[in-house]
Amino acid sequence: QVQLVESGGGWVQAGGSLTLSCAASGRTNGRFFMGWFRQAPGKEREFVAAMNSNGGVAYYRDAVKGRFTMSRDNTKNTATLQMNSLKPEDAAVYRCAAGVGLATAQSIRDMRLYNSWGQGTQVTVSS
Repeated sequence: QVQLVESGGGWVQAGGSLTLSCAASGRTNGRFFMGWFRQAPGKEREFVAAMNSNGGVAYYRDAVKGRFTMSRDNTKNTATLQMNSLKPEDAAVYRCAAGVGLATAQSIRDMRLYNSWGQGTQVTVSS
């Protein structure tokens, strides 16, 4: 199936920016949707952003809408999460994920729909 590797995490001051990248390899010739999830210590993993197999529209959780921008380059088999105006509550391990086929606007937010996951990259935000 699809293998995923994230990069771009690090330390940033509140109000700063970071860009996360996800490189896909393996069986990338088919249709798959991609998403970003995050998990802070002691917290449940939560949906951040996603784009469907046909691209175009990006979906975001309300807490990051207007600050985060997800893009997808199918030619390079990469996905990018541009994070601006970072807040301390954004600190977490961020993972990219992929799922087979075409998801709905609601199900694409559900981590149970994804079957390929990256190892994660740490994002730390200082107040």
